[in-house]
Amino acid sequence: MLMPVVVSTMMDVPRASVEYLGMAMRRFGPADYVVFVSMLLVCAMIGVYYGFCTGKLSEADYLMGGRNMQTFPVAMSLIASFISGITLLGTPTEVYVYGIQYVYIVGGVLAMGITMGSAYLPVFHDLQLTSTYEYLEKRFNKHVRLFGSFLFSLALVTWLPIVIYVPALAFNQVTGVNVHIITPAVCIVCIFYTCVGGLKAVVWTDVVQTLIMFGAMVFVIIKGTIDVGGLRVVWERNYESGRIEAPILSLDPTIRHSLLTLMCGGGFFWLQTNAVNQNMIQRYLTLPTVHAARIALWLFVMGASSFIFLCSYSGMLVFATYYKCDPLTTKLAVAKDQLLPLLVMDTLKDLPGVPGLFVAGVFSAALSSMSTGLNSMAAVVLEDFYKTWFSHKLSPRQTDILMKTVVVVVGTVCVGLVFVVEKLGAVLQMSMSLSGITHGASLGIFSMGLFLPWVNSKGALAGGVACLGFMSWVCLGTQAAIAAGDINFQTKPVSVEGCTYDFVTPAPAVINSTMEPHKDEVFALYRMSYLWYTLLGTMVSMSVALIASVFTNPTDPASLDPRLLSPVIRRFLPKKNVKQQDVDMALLSGYKP
Repeated sequence: MLMPVVVSTMMDVPRASVEYLGMAMRRFGPADYVVFVSMLLVCAMIGVYYGFCTGKLSEADYLMGGRNMQTFPVAMSLIASFISGITLLGTPTEVYVYGIQYVYIVGGVLAMGITMGSAYLPVFHDLQLTSTYEYLEKRFNKHVRLFGSFLFSLALVTWLPIVIYVPALAFNQVTGVNVHIITPAVCIVCIFYTCVGGLKAVVWTDVVQTLIMFGAMVFVIIKGTIDVGGLRVVWERNYESGRIEAPILSLDPTIRHSLLTLMCGGGFFWLQTNAVNQNMIQRYLTLPTVHAARIALWLFVMGASSFIFLCSYSGMLVFATYYKCDPLTTKLAVAKDQLLPLLVMDTLKDLPGVPGLFVAGVFSAALSSMSTGLNSMAAVVLEDFYKTWFSHKLSPRQTDILMKTVVVVVGTVCVGLVFVVEKLGAVLQMSMSLSGITHGASLGIFSMGLFLPWVNSKGALAGGVACLGFMSWVCLGTQAAIAAGDINFQTKPVSVEGCTYDFVTPAPAVINSTMEPHKDEVFALYRMSYLWYTLLGTMVSMSVALIASVFTNPTDPASLDPRLLSPVIRRFLPKKNVKQQDVDMALLSGYKP
């Protein structure tokens, strides 16, 4: 058995311990707190403005911004809503540990933009929905609508705690403040401006937060690149370690990040999160025309792709900085997702206010995602749960109280669930893996409605339930196998031979963390890349739905309203039989020779 040893290459020179060095890096000074608190105050004031200074908000204003929002701020809100702290901290960790393969998912993002803009977005916009799940009632029945709303609620409540936890982790790295102290303090601000200001407050705080995110990442990248010696040094160190490599051209679905997996599996993951998710669709529906919504979509694609490139490069920068002294091995970074905050404090600690700008940027990403989720949840509870089951019409005041209560309650629950998230692993793969439980069923029931006109309500419900059960088994089984050590992913080599401080490690001084990708005895579906989960679930749900519909009186395509089907297949639908008496009535009501 390997015993812990103290690693030191220059024993005659007194050196600091890793604990002392970690404490010394926590220099979050007054200027940093001023920058961080200023961001929170600006967000709160935007909520105050739209909640108290622009007149009383109607239901349409609170949830949909009056459906007359401008394209650019909505596009910025879409970017801010999707680029959470998971992306800002998880992507650099992904590149540091596994290399740049993940960056090729940008191809999947582009494929998503083309598919969504032509096949999904026109239907939802033309129907003028408030909740995306209204479509499911129009196409099937209210039971399918409630099932879709349940999937959204489940996904949101499991995703938001991860979103909240990530920036708290960064704040803990740079200040030492306990995660469970800063989390509720910051989330109270988010709940406040979302509660009082409605969608317009959410959108405009998202604009501010996107600018802060972008500015913080660019500043960190420029300063860090200069410190290590320039772009050439960053490239060479990553290339020599094998982190920069061409796409993996393989059809093997068990390869974690092959080009096919990223383009196809990743494309479907992004399609679900953008094309049928209430969080995102609600923003597109605030725009007055489909043309404006498509412009916002492509601005989002460009913005999201830019952030993926920035975050991926920052991962390369982290390795170039610590290429001879891996902070994960030495425990200078306690968790994998503290690598970028560590870089910030190591290289920018002497610049007053800059660490505060970075933390503000990470928290901005989280707050934008959280506010979007809470506002969307208010729409779903009101439109899908209350109005579907209760005939009593709420007064404007009662509606306002219900929506704000939902925001406060759901926000509080998600803050509490941070205790659970803290016990889990790296946030990027974890969040995408667990989302696979609901994403496949959600994308499946919308896609079968849009592309399979024969599917009826019984088939849709059967497909959704079957997919939810099947993907729960696959995703949870995979996570259990990973936790048990039965599945290991091949990582890139790291070293500690150049460390200038003392640390304790059970491993040799030079660490090569390459492991066996997986064990062959592990069940095949558990070894499948997590990016395939959404596509697999979609295929299961649509297949089961189609088979079930065949045995339970399939829907006649000619009986459907063409607006409920994707423009891609409308041209192939049979024409409705027009009876002579209908023609006669048309002539009497509007015919002019």
